[in-house]
Amino acid sequence: MVRYGAGRIAGVLAVVILLIQSPVLAHPSTTAKGKDVEEGATVAPALDGPVEAVANFHAALARSDTAAALSLLAEDVIIFESGSTENSRAEYSSHHLKSDAAFSAAVPRMLVSRTHGEQGDIAWVMSVENVEGTYRDRQIKSRSVETMLLRRENGSWQIFHIHWSSADQRRQRS
Repeated sequence: MVRYGAGRIAGVLAVVILLIQSPVLAHPSTTAKGKDVEEGATVAPALDGPVEAVANFHAALARSDTAAALSLLAEDVIIFESGSTENSRAEYSSHHLKSDAAFSAAVPRMLVSRTHGEQGDIAWVMSVENVEGTYRDRQIKSRSVETMLLRRENGSWQIFHIHWSSADQRRQRS
């Protein structure tokens, strides 16, 4: 059930298209660490602003601090994951937040690459990560891609859209 309708989702998609077409993306900042670094990636000296907000969101999940994770999400956040949609911070909190925190606490993420930029009070952070470990007696080895859109509200960055996608790397050809 879509609570906010197609108009709100179309608005998020319009922001994504605007950001993709932005001249700022012609020379995005890219950070990377780990062995599997995408070609052309560089290592940034420090986290700041929107990138720090995304890092803090993941750190909060990894330490099972759901209150801290929720504080970084806008009330009207839209989350796309595995073909489903959650249409608010309250909906995410009541559905997937606890399982996402349990998964993040159990399975480490290794950043492969990250691009980010901002235009006014809107920012984007796009990451690729390797996720490997054990969760509920199940071996996990996947590649995760993530897009987060943020907006500056009262001087702090709030995540208003997340799109997560992953692929099982155990089944990938070498």
